[in-house]
Amino acid sequence: MKILSIESSCDETAAAVIEDGRRIISSVVATQVEEHKLYGGVVPEIASRRHCESICGVVRETLAQAQTELDGIDALAVTYAPGLIGALLVGVNFAKGLSLSTGLPLVPVHHLRGHIASNYLCFPELEPPFLCLVVSGGHSHIVEVKDYTDMRIIGRTRDDAAGEAFDKAARTMGMPYPGGIHLDIAAESGDENAFRFPIPKVSTSPYDFSFSGLKTAVINLIHNTRQKGGELPVNDLAASFRKAVVDSLTRNFFLAADDLGYDTLVLAGGVSANSLLRRRTLELSKAKGKKCYFPAKELCGDNGAMIGAQAYYEYLAGHTADARLNAAATRSIEMG
Repeated sequence: MKILSIESSCDETAAAVIEDGRRIISSVVATQVEEHKLYGGVVPEIASRRHCESICGVVRETLAQAQTELDGIDALAVTYAPGLIGALLVGVNFAKGLSLSTGLPLVPVHHLRGHIASNYLCFPELEPPFLCLVVSGGHSHIVEVKDYTDMRIIGRTRDDAAGEAFDKAARTMGMPYPGGIHLDIAAESGDENAFRFPIPKVSTSPYDFSFSGLKTAVINLIHNTRQKGGELPVNDLAASFRKAVVDSLTRNFFLAADDLGYDTLVLAGGVSANSLLRRRTLELSKAKGKKCYFPAKELCGDNGAMIGAQAYYEYLAGHTADARLNAAATRSIEMG
């Protein structure tokens, strides 16, 4: 089964053709990173306009790379939630138009479910059930994946997401957007023990995260040092901050895995590309006798391929939509 999938939840206009939820036939991503660098972050109105300008060309290029026309496609898929509402609406309405004009079934896909499914494209042997740490700029979840379309949130952030904390800390350090990537690169040559940051705990919910205080701690350190005319070793600061965030993520993730009896662990989301998070998760998995999976780095960011992978299983479960489909800025992964 071949699915043409569309992703436009933030600042990447993407499309892909995926076969049986496991094989990438073609994948195209048009990024807006260079434009949003001017503003230090994503400007929603600009993102929406660029999606309008790019989506036709991206879909055409995807079909061309797949060496097929729409009559060779079995279903259409689109990210409908969560994300920037204007950006989502571009993809959703484009996909609805294609569905109405071609008669192809339309499969709505939750963005975070798509991130989890990116692992199916890299590991043919991976099947639920497993425990997944979904970490991105807007989300930090521990998700129990009982089946391809049956998921339960075990833990979540109470305030900022890990990716947001990385980006804001990096911006305060003077790094360009997207900050998390540059902070990770700088941290690779820094001393992670040079600075000590608090590791937040939510006493009443051992699997939940909190990154607001950690983010504030590093920002205050930078501002106070600058006000006194001092300079900070940026690489050491980046490494120490990265360690604090990763320690928090892995501590809760492995606690949940041990408590719930999961030996198959998965990383997903943009922050799953973080070098230390990948290394630490792999090390702890080996030490505890668990299997660990994380997607190829090119599939960690937003892309159409992950949406097509999840769409295959949503379609098999009978989760299709009609012209009444609407976008949603927020929606739980449990609701699909």
